[in-house]
Amino acid sequence: MNRDVFHAATWSLDRRRFIAGAGAATLMAAAPAGSTTPAGAAQAQEAEPSVFDFEDVIDQARALAAKSYSSSRQTPGGPFADLGYDKYRSIRYRPEARIWRGENRGFELDLMPPGSIYTDRVNVSVIENGAPRPLPFDAQALHFDPERFDLPEGRAPEGAGDGLSWTGFRIRFPLNRPEAMDEVAVFQGASYFRGVARNQIFGLSARALAIKTGAPGGEEFPVFTQFWVHRPDEAAAEILVHALLDSPSVAGAYEFLVRPGAETTMDIRSVLIPREDIQEIGVAPLTSMYYFGAKERGRVDDYRDAVHDSSGLQMMTGAGERLWRPVQNPATLQMSFFQDENPKGFGLVQRQRDFASYSDAEARYEKRPSAWVAPAQGWGKGGSMLVEIPTQSEFNDNIISFWRPAATMEAGKTYGFDYRLYWCGLPPDDAPTARVVSTRGGRSIHAENSRLLAVDFELGDRGMTGLEPRVEVSGATMENVHFYGIPGGSRARVVMRFVPPTGPGAEFRLQLFDATSSDPVSETWLYRWTPS
Repeated sequence: MNRDVFHAATWSLDRRRFIAGAGAATLMAAAPAGSTTPAGAAQAQEAEPSVFDFEDVIDQARALAAKSYSSSRQTPGGPFADLGYDKYRSIRYRPEARIWRGENRGFELDLMPPGSIYTDRVNVSVIENGAPRPLPFDAQALHFDPERFDLPEGRAPEGAGDGLSWTGFRIRFPLNRPEAMDEVAVFQGASYFRGVARNQIFGLSARALAIKTGAPGGEEFPVFTQFWVHRPDEAAAEILVHALLDSPSVAGAYEFLVRPGAETTMDIRSVLIPREDIQEIGVAPLTSMYYFGAKERGRVDDYRDAVHDSSGLQMMTGAGERLWRPVQNPATLQMSFFQDENPKGFGLVQRQRDFASYSDAEARYEKRPSAWVAPAQGWGKGGSMLVEIPTQSEFNDNIISFWRPAATMEAGKTYGFDYRLYWCGLPPDDAPTARVVSTRGGRSIHAENSRLLAVDFELGDRGMTGLEPRVEVSGATMENVHFYGIPGGSRARVVMRFVPPTGPGAEFRLQLFDATSSDPVSETWLYRWTPS
């Protein structure tokens, strides 16, 4: 990666005491030889007010992990009861009530009400002058669309919010125009959060942690129960958020340093304390939607050319190999594991960036962000996990990716995973590597009972001269491979004809090489073919 790489130091869990100790050492060193530090000076130093920081969140996570889990669920009443998705979305935080409105902080906050699928209590505080200031639930700060609610002035009656809590918040920033406070990030629902970069709209989501995803006994969803948002400096370009995580299996502390821009980045630190041994854990999970694309077009009755928030899983291994795995909407649940050690990055990526690839003037899938996880330090042995779930519509997230550590996380111990998360068009990789831009599949017209896979590469200035494709297949019989240029540009196509297996599927691996030097010149295309 030819960019600035985020290298977060591993913070001591006693960093605050270290800083205080360093200050004391400096004071003593300044004293004349043979003198002692005045008692009053030591007492004054001890009396300095503490500043709420990540260490305080870690302390709360440790205390939480030492106790039994208690659900944060609430039962919304009044105008917040029994809300469908569309009706819930018609409740808006009043612009004049936004946190830091008119203070020229660079950022403003909207708070999110309970209702619909959002029922977990979330306590939100802002850190001002080093101390937390809680933001209690206030239904009067909300506007209810009078066309959907029997509230002519769009205001809830007095007392409507008694006993309720917020369920999350939205961060606003002048991302696209100086005069408009655009949404740049949303934290709401279990441990879900989303972000966008400039000229993008929301698409896929990230999560703090995934537990038992795809397991027969069902998935466990950790919940952010408390947030602390630090008041930014005047005209700030970044904002700091701390969060407390809780679930039956684990408690944790999280930090997000959010920098909106052409690429919106989140520098994320996490400290996890399991209540019990956990093996099926997912670090830095991403959740997206894939309904259909070019390779599934024949079995979907839809006027559009493709419908998805992400087209594939991109990976950069610890050894530096670049991998591309197109995602799909399978007939049955599919789980893939890509073993690795100390990965350099992985993410769910939307590669097609032109309107014609989708032809959806409303959803604008070409504007959906990619998300790229760049670990800050060695994550050890494990692997990237990809889960593909069948879906019959575009309204269900059915693609999940995360890092699964090889070792079991043991109860009572402390674990940390720090990384930079990019919300971007394409991941930050400037290497001159030929990349896959399209994967297509269908029935062969030349051989009965045979199938075709067509993979298009963008070669850039390299051209086709001296290139050869190398294909490996497991579970199917390869009949032939063709390699030729695509007219009108710098792309080339590899077409593979194969006899499909009688079993559950086949695995393909394809890469372009320099025929003279045998050096790879493209990323590695990986694909699992399954019967539709």
